[in-house]
Amino acid sequence: MHRRTALGLPALILPALLGRAEAQERFPDRPIRLIIPFATGGSNDVVGRLIAEGMGARLGQTLVVENRGGAGGILGNDLVAKAKPDGYTLLLAGSGSFLISSLVQPRVPYDVATDFTPIGFVGSAPNVITVNPSIPARTLGELRDVARKANPPLTYGSPGVGTTGHALPAMIALTLGVELEHVPYRGTGPALTDVLAGRLSMITNALAPLKPHIESGGLRAIAIAAPTRSATMPDIPTTAEQGFPQIVSSTWYGLVGPKDMPADRVTALHAALNATLADAEVRRRLLDEGVEVEPSETPAAYGRYLTEDRERWADVVRRAKMRAE
Repeated sequence: MHRRTALGLPALILPALLGRAEAQERFPDRPIRLIIPFATGGSNDVVGRLIAEGMGARLGQTLVVENRGGAGGILGNDLVAKAKPDGYTLLLAGSGSFLISSLVQPRVPYDVATDFTPIGFVGSAPNVITVNPSIPARTLGELRDVARKANPPLTYGSPGVGTTGHALPAMIALTLGVELEHVPYRGTGPALTDVLAGRLSMITNALAPLKPHIESGGLRAIAIAAPTRSATMPDIPTTAEQGFPQIVSSTWYGLVGPKDMPADRVTALHAALNATLADAEVRRRLLDEGVEVEPSETPAAYGRYLTEDRERWADVVRRAKMRAE
C-alpha cells in the first residue's frame, strides 16, 4: 500500500464512521410499541390508536398498538415498567388503570412514582354522574336526601375495583355524608346495562358512553364532575355550580415509558405527541370521544400532575377504605 493512499484512508473512513454513528443515534429508526392495557374497542383503544397514528406520521415510524388487557391495567403497565428504556416501548396511561389501581390493589409489581418516565398529557374526559330515572333526584342535594333515606343503600356499578367509576362515587359518598354500595363489573358495558334496567341506582363514567342514554332518557344526568361545563353537553350543570367543588373527576389519558429513558428521546416523543394534539382533525375526533385535549408544556409538567393527582386520590382511597380483595 502506498503511503499516500494510507494517509488518505482516515479522511475516507471518518465520515463513514460518523455517518454510522449518526444513524445509530437517530430516533426512532424502527417501529415503536404503544401498549394499551385494555382489550380492543373501548375508549382507551380509540384514543390510543388516534395518538399512535398521529405520532407515527410525525416521527416517520409506525407506532404499533398492542392491547394487553388484564388485572385492571396492571399487566400492560408492568410490561412497560420492565421494558428496555430506549423509547421504543410506551404506555397509554389512564387515571384508573395506571394511577388509582396502584392505590387500591394490594400487590402491584411496580412503583407508579419511580418506575415510569412521564412523556406527556393527552387530555381528559370529565366524568358525569347519572342515575336511573326511577331515582327521584335531579341535583346532588336531592341525591344526598334520597341516599340518606334509602334502606337498603343506593347502589352504583363500576367497570371494576380501582377504576374512576369506583373512585368517584366513593368521593361522592364521603362528600355528601351518605352510604353508597359498590357493585363492580368487568367493564362499563355490563354495569351500564344493569343501571339502565333499574337493577342498580347510578353510574359515573366519561360522557361518551353515557351520552346516548342521557339523550334518550334511559339515564338522568345529575352533574358533570368538573369546574366547567362540558362542550359536548353544555346543559348539564357542574358539581361546582351545585355547591360541591371538591367533587372533581375525569378519565384522563397520557403517555409514559419505562424509567431512565434518555432525555432527548423523551423530548422527541413529547414534541410528536403535542404536534398530534394540535391537529384539528385529531382534536375533533378526541372530542367525539368526550376527551378535551390538554397538552402538557413539558414532560416534567405532566410528571407533576401525576404526583398531585395520585395524592388527591390517595386521600379518597384511604378515607373510603377502597381495597381490592
